[in-house]
Amino acid sequence: MRNGIYIALSTAAFVIGVASRATADDSSFGKDLMATIALQGKTCDKLVSIKRNGDSDYSVACKDGHRYHIYVNAQGRVIVQPQ
Repeated sequence: MRNGIYIALSTAAFVIGVASRATADDSSFGKDLMATIALQGKTCDKLVSIKRNGDSDYSVACKDGHRYHIYVNAQGRVIVQPQ
C-alpha cells in the first residue's frame, strides 16, 4: 500500500511539474524532477542536465553520475529508469 502512495505522489509531482512549466531550465521544475526521482527510491544529489525528449518524457543527468529516463508510460505511471 505504501508503494502505491509513493507512485501516486510521484505521478502527481511529475504531471504538475510538466503541465505548469514551459522550459526544462526552470529551477523549480528541476526540483519536481528530483522529487520524482527520490519518490521512486533512486538517488540524485543535483541535476546537471535536463533534456526534453517529448511530452512527459525527459532524460536527466545528476552530478553524482547517475542518469535517468523519466517518462509517463501508457498506463499513466511515472517511470524513472536508470540509464
